[in-house]
Amino acid sequence: MQILMVGTGYVGLVTATCLSEMGHHVICLDIDQKKISDLQNRVLPIYEPGLKELVDRNTQAGRLSFTTDYREGVRQSSVCFIAVPTPSLSDGSCDLSYVYAAASEIAKHMDDYKIIVNKSTVPVGTAAQVKELISAILREKNAEFSFDVVSNPEFLKEGCSISDCMKPDRIILGVENSNAAKTMRELYSAFTINHDRIFVMDTVSAEMTKYAANAMLALRISFMNELAHLCEKTGANIKEVRIGIGSDQRIGYQFLYAGVGYGGSCFPKDIRALSSIAKQWDVEMAILDSIEDVNKRQKKILPEKILSYFSSHNGIKDKTIAIWGLSFKPDTDDIREAPALDLITKLLEHGAIIRAYDPVAMPSSPNIFGSSAQFCQDEYDAALNADAIVLVTEWKQFRFVEFPKIVPHLRHRVLFDGRNQYQLSEMEALGMEYFGIGVPSSRQSLSSTAFSLQTKLDSLKKNLHETHSI
Repeated sequence: MQILMVGTGYVGLVTATCLSEMGHHVICLDIDQKKISDLQNRVLPIYEPGLKELVDRNTQAGRLSFTTDYREGVRQSSVCFIAVPTPSLSDGSCDLSYVYAAASEIAKHMDDYKIIVNKSTVPVGTAAQVKELISAILREKNAEFSFDVVSNPEFLKEGCSISDCMKPDRIILGVENSNAAKTMRELYSAFTINHDRIFVMDTVSAEMTKYAANAMLALRISFMNELAHLCEKTGANIKEVRIGIGSDQRIGYQFLYAGVGYGGSCFPKDIRALSSIAKQWDVEMAILDSIEDVNKRQKKILPEKILSYFSSHNGIKDKTIAIWGLSFKPDTDDIREAPALDLITKLLEHGAIIRAYDPVAMPSSPNIFGSSAQFCQDEYDAALNADAIVLVTEWKQFRFVEFPKIVPHLRHRVLFDGRNQYQLSEMEALGMEYFGIGVPSSRQSLSSTAFSLQTKLDSLKKNLHETHSI
């Protein structure tokens, strides 16, 4: 098929590239001339494992091209995807201006039947609004072209989006008639040869499905983070608890990791947008509101641990803190709402000196911190003469760090593990203090927990004795 993809961000560029890999001819359109010029010169605006190789191959094969010309893109295509940003407004609702702008431009240049596919994450009812907008523009042109609007939400995970796109768990199609459904099935047929993973429904349900999926995943993360806090108080180990509940097939293991909170371009924005939708319909969703509250609180946990530790070491002012990881998750350069940003900002406010390293996200970070944070060549460089190491993003290369090379050069031998990647016993064997999230940390922490439990036990015994006396 001849396809137009409006938008060359994560969703647009990955989806367009995978469609071209399956044999379709795809034109990627963006109003950013520099971005298009870079893409034409094989310079990608994002980092995603395996993406550049696919872009190069399909560009060379003539199946993937890039333009800023709506007239060229629309008239050469039978299916027009909209994959533009839908950022949050100040009230948490979804900004649809980019979606409407793209739909308007498509309508202006339509010369025959088109299927307009909304790939952006949008509030319930957007497909109907886009349809009305296009109809109004066509009426102004005195054009009688028919068209269909399809809702086709994306379910790509940054860092493994190529695999998610090529081997999808499911493909959701919100359609209004069987003809559009048939065309979309044909478009995605190469992705579902082994198993039919295409689910056809109405556009409103398709739009809601996207928000519901992200809300459920964010809920699991926030629940585990809240439970981790209780584990620290009681002496339980959140990693063991995860195994205990994840082995239940009704629950499973995915998205049950305690840590420093979620970030990125999807979960925070989509939780706020869904909450806004609920308020518009006067529906109270207490759980939804709690998800974000817990996540905001969780991003404060790690800096609080660090500040508390250094309060007994003459404060954190002028202490050098090595930060491992800046992106909100590994295998991406995306730092939007990344927990590392909150952490670094808090430590800088208290006078700490930051030495940070991330395998791919550093180029976009200096604009945020200016000269306040020093960016290093690798994790070893960041830790040189540091007073503490803080793991924020669980990049694979951080799993096999040669700590014996680092420990002799630390001024304070302490590690704060925001992802529970390391083990207390391993760190203590190296002579280091260790603090994780919801897991046994330093011996001091364990002693404190034991003292707390003993205090409660003594109180319980006292109450029982008084009750027996009565």
